[in-house]
Amino acid sequence: MNFIAPQPAQHDCCGAKPSRGERAPDLVVIGTGSAGFAAAIRASELGAKVALIGDGTIGGTCVNIGCVPSKALIRAAETLHQARAASRFAGVAASARLEDWKALVAQKDALVASLRQAKYANLLPDYPDVAYIPGRGRLTPDGAVMVGDAVYRPGKAIIATGTSPAAPAIPGLDTVPWLTSTTAMEIEALPASLLVIGGGVIGVELGQIFARFGVRVTIVCRSRLLPGAEPEVSAALAEYLRAEGVDVRCGVAYEAIRQAGDGGVELVARGADGWAVTLPAERVLAATGRTPNTAGMGLEEAGVALDGRGAVQVDDRMRTTRPGVYAAGDVTGRDLHVYMAAHGGKVAAENALGADGAPRYDATAMPEVTFSDPQAASVGLTEAAARRAGLEIETRVVSLDQVPRALAARDTRGLVKLVAERGSGRLLGAHILAPEAGDSIQTAVLAVKHGLTVADLSTTIFPYLTTVEALKLAALSFSKEVAKLSCCAG
Repeated sequence: MNFIAPQPAQHDCCGAKPSRGERAPDLVVIGTGSAGFAAAIRASELGAKVALIGDGTIGGTCVNIGCVPSKALIRAAETLHQARAASRFAGVAASARLEDWKALVAQKDALVASLRQAKYANLLPDYPDVAYIPGRGRLTPDGAVMVGDAVYRPGKAIIATGTSPAAPAIPGLDTVPWLTSTTAMEIEALPASLLVIGGGVIGVELGQIFARFGVRVTIVCRSRLLPGAEPEVSAALAEYLRAEGVDVRCGVAYEAIRQAGDGGVELVARGADGWAVTLPAERVLAATGRTPNTAGMGLEEAGVALDGRGAVQVDDRMRTTRPGVYAAGDVTGRDLHVYMAAHGGKVAAENALGADGAPRYDATAMPEVTFSDPQAASVGLTEAAARRAGLEIETRVVSLDQVPRALAARDTRGLVKLVAERGSGRLLGAHILAPEAGDSIQTAVLAVKHGLTVADLSTTIFPYLTTVEALKLAALSFSKEVAKLSCCAG
C-alpha cells in the first residue's frame, strides 16, 4: 500500500480531501504498541486504509520493556525462592543460586525479541491495508499528520504513543546516576544494594526480583505499598517482603538525594512524625510512575486537550477535544495495562470509522494484577471507592489459612476480600493476595461483569484444593463461619 504525501493545506482533520492521484489513508495511527496495533488491525478488518506510524522500536512498552521482560525475570527469581523455601516440607531440602546474571538477561532479551517479531513485526504482511511508516508523527494546527517532511490528511487519526518512566521531583536526582524500570532490567552486573523509590506495582515487582537475586533492597514510598489496593493487601504484602529481607519504609517524604563518598547514593528521607534517616545504596531505582509521550507532538496547538500530567483527555468513545482525533492506551493516563490499551485501541478505531454498534470504553470489570509473590489481583471497587460512591456495602476478609489448597502447599500467605452491596449481595469488588492470584481473579471478573451476587458465588461448585476456592469461601463468609465448615461444605 503506497500513500502519496500531499502538501500542507488548511483543512480540518476530518474533512480533508486528497488531491487528484493521491491515495490518502482513511485512518492514521500514531504509535506501534498494543493500542496502536489493535486500532490498526481493527480498522483494517473494517475495510479502512491505515497508516501506522512508529517512532523507535516496534511493539510498545509491554513486550519490550514492561510485562514480558519483567515477568521473565520474576519467574527466574521465583525458582530461587522456592528452593530456599523447600524446607517448609518435612524432609525436603533444596538449593539454587544465580550463576550468570548476564546469561539470564540475554535469555530475557531473546524472548523479548522473539515476541516482538512474532506478535508485531511479522503481523504487518497479514494486513496489506496497513502501511507501516517509521518516524515521529505529530499534528499540525490544521489537523494534518506529519512524519518528517511527509504530510498525511486522513479521515481520522488515533494517538497511541504510550508513556515513559517518570522522574520523581527529588532535589539532587539530576546529580546522581539513577535507574528506570527499563534500565534496571538491562544492567550488566547486579549491585550489592538497591534503593527503590516508589511502592507501586513497578517498585514492588522489581524490588522483590532483585532481593531474590541476592541484592539488599530497600523500598521507600510516600504512602503505602500498592496505594490503590485494599489496605489489608498492602499491609500483608509489606510484611511478606520484610520476611524475605526487604527493608520496606512507608509514609516517608523524599528530601534530597546525593552521591555518597563510596560512589553509591544516599537518600535523605523524613517520616510523618519528624524522624529523619539517610538511606545508602549502591544503585537507586526510581519507580514513581509514568509520563505520557505527548511532548513535541503539536497536540495542544491542534486543539487536543491534555491534562496536568500531559495525558490526552478522551471521553468514553476515545474522542479527544479535536474533532476526528482519537486517543487510546497509556497516553490517555488511565488504566495502564496492555490489555486495556488494546481494548481502547479497538474502541477508538470502531468509533473513528463509524462502525455499527461501536462500543464505549468500559473498565468496570477490569482485572489488575501485581506480579509480586504472592500476587495481588483485583477487580471492581475497593471498600473505600464503594463508600465514596455512596453505596451501602458489606465486606468480608478470609485469610489463606482457611483455604485447603494453601494448607496443603504449606504457604498460607495471603487473603481474599470481597466488597458486596448491602441487601442485594451484588459483588462490587474482589481483591486477592495469593500465589497465582492473577489466575483466580478471572472468576471474580466474570461475576462483576455479569452482576452476580455473593450468594451466586457461594452456591457455585468450585474444584477442591484450588486457590480459586478461596473466592467461594469468602462468599460463604457473608452468611456462615468458614472455620466451622467441613471440606467442600457450603
